[in-house]
Amino acid sequence: MGLIKPVRGFHPRFGHSCYIADNATIVGDVKCGDDCSFWFNAVVRGDVNSIRIGNKVNIQDNAVVHCTYEKAATTIGNHVSIGHGAIVHGCTIHDNVLIGMGAIIMDHCVVESGSIVAAGAVVTEGTHIPAGSVYAGIPAKKVKEVSPELFAGEVRRIADNYLMYASWFRDSS
Repeated sequence: MGLIKPVRGFHPRFGHSCYIADNATIVGDVKCGDDCSFWFNAVVRGDVNSIRIGNKVNIQDNAVVHCTYEKAATTIGNHVSIGHGAIVHGCTIHDNVLIGMGAIIMDHCVVESGSIVAAGAVVTEGTHIPAGSVYAGIPAKKVKEVSPELFAGEVRRIADNYLMYASWFRDSS
């Protein structure tokens, strides 16, 4: 099990069937739902504000989830994938969202349901991404709508695959 540590009297809390890699770090005011996974070198730091995570969320290798002291908490909905090396900071991510590898989501952003933030995108402070949108680039801009095929083939597939991957690690313990 990873490093799980209280900070300022707040203890991380986990739902049922969560997988936490041996070197994931989860500290402070973090609450997550069921079937979440925190992968190798992921850092979820609820030291300066709260982090709320829904069900079936995967926070992949080297991703960082943080917030801003007294200004911006982080909320992540259900069926969300946070890609390798992404930074999710002081923002709100609704259900069924894919945050691509290396993407950065800044304070006070809102990513509505069914959206994709492309790999390497930088979503600048206060950006509102409408439901069903694909945002890419630096700074991130809307490049297209999420088609039903893209939703099933990327957003849903990746979230479901990470449930399977987590089972492999739980079963090998």
